[in-house]
Amino acid sequence: MARATPGYIGPYRLLNVVNTGQTSRIWQAFDDAAGEMAGIKVLLEEFQRNREHLAYLKQEWLVGGELKHKRIIRFRGFSIDRGIPYLAMEWWPAPNLKQRMRYAYDQIEHQIPKIIEQACEGLSYLHQHGWVHRDIKPDNLLVSEECDIKLIDFALAQRIKVGLAKILGGKSKIQGTRSYMSPEQIRGGVLDGRADLYSLGCTIFELLAQTPPFTGTSANDLLMKHLKASPPPVETANRNITPAMGELLRKAMAKDPANRPNSVEDFLTEFRMIQVFKKPPKPPEESS
Repeated sequence: MARATPGYIGPYRLLNVVNTGQTSRIWQAFDDAAGEMAGIKVLLEEFQRNREHLAYLKQEWLVGGELKHKRIIRFRGFSIDRGIPYLAMEWWPAPNLKQRMRYAYDQIEHQIPKIIEQACEGLSYLHQHGWVHRDIKPDNLLVSEECDIKLIDFALAQRIKVGLAKILGGKSKIQGTRSYMSPEQIRGGVLDGRADLYSLGCTIFELLAQTPPFTGTSANDLLMKHLKASPPPVETANRNITPAMGELLRKAMAKDPANRPNSVEDFLTEFRMIQVFKKPPKPPEESS
């Protein structure tokens, strides 16, 4: 039975705040009945009655609740306790890829092929279940000490349109993160898995080059580069990257979705046939 004491939300005993974002907070919690840890996402007080942000939280559960894959964070449920909306998920204490790149790049560099492969596996599973993520970026990939991946944050996910719905199209609300948005997403077009593949390509570029493919002097300048500018060769930013990897990345980030691999699964198939590095980086203990 749920307990409504200050230290609880629903059946979960709140232990520590592990992250606070612009609209929500993540708690480490303990499910007394199940005898296991959980992660709890709670809207900040000023957003708890905001219909838009409440809808985002519900959307995460709508999407994530039906996904069962080792590369995707597992959701436990959505509820409202004493007027506080919350989303419960598995406890998986790991920083995101952006944090790993910023603070511990030398710890993950030798595992980059594994990171790319697992990110593809999770994203491909999402697409196979009819969803496009719409916000693929380093921040939404959790990376454990062993460099295992969990895909998170499905607040912007959208059903992939098929058949007549795809033909009729209609404008989508333009949402996402500017440094990783596909051209069709910026234009508000009909999206499928190839839009996420473009964003994944931008993410992989940043992972290999330690800088995003595009930067801009303003938000509009950055978006125009996604629409018009060719991505710089990743082999120039990192001389250890093979030409084959550079070419595959350019295909993933083609402006026209028709010029990209047909799916993340197809991209992964090609990826498994090439080498990422000319000379594989050594683990830190071997290179010291």
